[in-house]
Amino acid sequence: MGVKLGILGLGTVGTGTVQLLQDWAGRHPLLQEIEIHRVGVRSLDKPRAVELSTEVLTTDLEAIVNDPAVDIVVEVMGGLEPARSLILKALSNGKHVVTANKAAIARFGAEIFTTANEAGVYVMIEASVGGGIPVIQPLKQSLSVNRIHTITGIVNGTTNYILTRMQTEGSNFSDVLADAQRLGYAEADPTADVEGLDAADKIAILASLGFGGRINLQDVYTEGIRQVSKTDIAYAEKLGFVIKLLAIAKRNTPSSPLSIRVHPTLVPQAHPLASINGVYNAILVEGEPIGQVMFFGPGAGAGATASAVTSDILNLVAVLKTNTAVANPLLACGHQEYCQIAPMAELTTRFYARFLTNDQPGVIGKLGTCFGNYGVSLESIVQTGFQGELAEIVVVTHDVREGNFRQALAEIRNLSAIESIPSLLRVL
Repeated sequence: MGVKLGILGLGTVGTGTVQLLQDWAGRHPLLQEIEIHRVGVRSLDKPRAVELSTEVLTTDLEAIVNDPAVDIVVEVMGGLEPARSLILKALSNGKHVVTANKAAIARFGAEIFTTANEAGVYVMIEASVGGGIPVIQPLKQSLSVNRIHTITGIVNGTTNYILTRMQTEGSNFSDVLADAQRLGYAEADPTADVEGLDAADKIAILASLGFGGRINLQDVYTEGIRQVSKTDIAYAEKLGFVIKLLAIAKRNTPSSPLSIRVHPTLVPQAHPLASINGVYNAILVEGEPIGQVMFFGPGAGAGATASAVTSDILNLVAVLKTNTAVANPLLACGHQEYCQIAPMAELTTRFYARFLTNDQPGVIGKLGTCFGNYGVSLESIVQTGFQGELAEIVVVTHDVREGNFRQALAEIRNLSAIESIPSLLRVL
């Protein structure tokens, strides 16, 4: 007996998934047992890249999640509503759900997974992070015997593409963004990408799996890339770094609070994430005893995301074929508690700061004194040149508590010689 799918949405990812399911030759034989039963669309008349009979297509999405014949609901419509309500209804009706919707999972995960556990069904989310890169399943299964201490990712292709082009061409952020929008790499409204919100959704999901606790999205410190200038990219290169938007979740010991954040970061050129360019994504997982493992690949696109969606469908087909009443603990969500999150002031990291100062003697000495007062030790301090009448000074610190660094900066801002602090970035 075939497993019947109800698919919500036939945009880029939905179309890619249907194409993959219809073209099963040379792929896993279980794919032949899947039947596309109903597909929910906005408009029945729209021309489509896939052939589906008129009986399969419907504009009534509620009917799909309520259809007793449907075994698995695949939500690839995106957005928060009606996606959330439809997912919850499908779960309440005892259907497994596959979704690519990182925004809904990051915001409503607690409600969605609680409903799934109560109904004895699974929510599969491989496609929600990193496009086609298999990272969710490895965190849930293969790596789950490790004590994970850090997950560091380049998880947003748009920002990585913009920063890569700024680096290779010496261009300004605004020029590259406009070009990325024209080429379709950036949305008409790029806020979710360039302000780091999309990456925050994704690191919340990865951290909840890696560290075994729920994450409140509001607790993820989020900073975008608008303030990264070509000047900083050039200085970073001189100092041996590249600038990337990183999503980081880190816990020093199993009992310590979790640091979780998204921000532009100076990455040493020898680091594995430094060479991830263009629209590619990569997630570096560090734990004990495994050491370092990196997942790399296309972070978006019809084929890549359809691969992740369909692998989840395949997992569920295998579950339905084995037909046990007891939930598989490696597929179900097993945590209800929230992770304890460390405040940013307690973060220990290195910093890069660029100062514009009036050209007068002793400025570097005064900077050093202010930093020294708050226990901030400097790795390098360089007077790099002039911008008009103003001298430009760049410092890179050793590891420092963020709260101390901020206190030192507050004092430095009051120095008469300091005109402005145009940039402030963390260093990996």
